[in-house]
Amino acid sequence: MELLSVNGKSNWKRLTKNILIPVVGGSVIGWLANRNTQEQYAQLDKPSFSPPGPVFPIAWTALYTVMGVANYRVEQKQEMLQKKDSATPLYDVQLGLNFLWSFLYFKWNLRGTALVEMTILLGAIAMTAYEFNKTDRTAGALMIPYIGWVMFALTLNYSTWKLNR
Repeated sequence: MELLSVNGKSNWKRLTKNILIPVVGGSVIGWLANRNTQEQYAQLDKPSFSPPGPVFPIAWTALYTVMGVANYRVEQKQEMLQKKDSATPLYDVQLGLNFLWSFLYFKWNLRGTALVEMTILLGAIAMTAYEFNKTDRTAGALMIPYIGWVMFALTLNYSTWKLNR
């Protein structure tokens, strides 16, 4: 598969690691942040465009997988070119911000703070996509669905916060 190789070479161990870190990390964070919060979240007023609950884990699993592939492609290309740049640290920052949001919004009920944090997260994702694109155009393009979803989530976060102030 061309998507999973850079110049015809694949490193399956690295690919697996790059996919598992966000997928497993996101699952664990989601479980920790959301346990014992479903009843409370169900009582919130939500905007009409709020998707049903089962959509979120499906969407996030797909997005985390694609993010992992994008990061893998950048790491492979950097290794091939024998260079380091700012893409990988930015990726790590945005992933950390992504994980933090769940605690702010669900666990600690800081929906206004979560809104501000998600705005910063969106900027970090955009910068990551830009840096990824400089190293590997496909990796940059793979970040676009993530940007779109976070823009939607930002709108949902804002609307829920506004409805429940």
